[in-house]
Amino acid sequence: MKQMFKFSSFLILIILIVSGCSKANGAGDMFKYKDSYVGDNSAVGNIANQLQGAEHLKGFELETKEKPYGVILNYDWSESEQNYKKAAVFNATFLFTLVQNADWITFNFDNQEYKITKENLQNWYGEDFSELKNKDDLKELAQKHLENEDKVNQLFE
Repeated sequence: MKQMFKFSSFLILIILIVSGCSKANGAGDMFKYKDSYVGDNSAVGNIANQLQGAEHLKGFELETKEKPYGVILNYDWSESEQNYKKAAVFNATFLFTLVQNADWITFNFDNQEYKITKENLQNWYGEDFSELKNKDDLKELAQKHLENEDKVNQLFE
């Protein structure tokens, strides 16, 4: 009986370690939230917690009372202005792809605020990025466009 208890305890410990490690290894697949809505607090929060600068995310607000619908992300993050802009573009790309009725997103960094609309971002890319089906393709698209700092700055003019 004692050996059975030890064996069961050992198995439970192994299961807890394995399940804990699988959650700690990366943020998971945020595309499981594709086609969510701005009003889905849980989905938007889970997406935001997997984006760039997530460790600095203080909170977020959902603007759902009237159209156009939007998301406000508040960060406690000290970076350069150019890094804020790149993070805003990168994160907005993912949010607009995954949250189907998001029309605008405001990023509040320490002393900078950037507002990006879905329409402006799609025009900036020159293509409809919302049809991409996985994290890697979306990340590749964003990184390709973020290499050109002049182009990044044009989005915010």
